[in-house]
Amino acid sequence: MAKISDQDVEKIAQLAKLKITESEKESYRSHLEEIVSYVEKLNELDTDDVDPTFSVQQRKQVLRPDETKPSLPREDALKNAPSQANGFFRVPKIISQDRGES
Repeated sequence: MAKISDQDVEKIAQLAKLKITESEKESYRSHLEEIVSYVEKLNELDTDDVDPTFSVQQRKQVLRPDETKPSLPREDALKNAPSQANGFFRVPKIISQDRGES
């Protein structure tokens, strides 16, 4: 079974922007080890003769035609918006300086 370190859990939590407690860290480590163990078990399967796009349903993809239709009027779309400006939805500015570099 693969071993997941506390540092691995901390890094994953940081990337996911989660704040976890020490007790949660142990729980997440255990769950991550189970997931990695399951993936390792899947890697043992022989998939040499399996087509990459194999589907058990043998159906073709059916797409609807791309047609333009009238859309919801702007006033109706913005009617329940908590905040709007100049006919657009107004949302909080979110800028992250973290680029995943360690």
